Amino acid sequence: QVQLVESGGGLVQPGGSLRLSCAASGSSLESYSIAWFRQAPGKEREGVSCVRNIDGGTHYADSVKGRFTISRDNAEKTVYLQMNSLKPEDTAVYYCAADVSRYRCALNSDPYDSWGQGTQVTVSS
Repeated sequence: QVQLVESGGGLVQPGGSLRLSCAASGSSLESYSIAWFRQAPGKEREGVSCVRNIDGGTHYADSVKGRFTISRDNAEKTVYLQMNSLKPEDTAVYYCAADVSRYRCALNSDPYDSWGQGTQVTVSS
């Protein structure tokens, strides 16, 4: 397992942007496939986006396609989630998660055994 730390959350108006960061504490994310999940109050955790380690392939939930972009910077040992055109329904706690498989990019939580503590994103006017 790896210790993950998210940052970059906050309060933003509808239509605004935020960039979330996911870093490994004391180690590197280079050998992991990474995903972002979110959970709104009273709702189930939802897979938002993932990036496959072996080839950088990505996958997005339909609800965020065209608005969110996942990327990884191996030099900085960080995975980012750029969120544009934010909507009130994007309000949630966002978590990053690590999968030891280099070949998988999954939006269900089963493959992930390392999770961060989460960062709050609130979209409101």
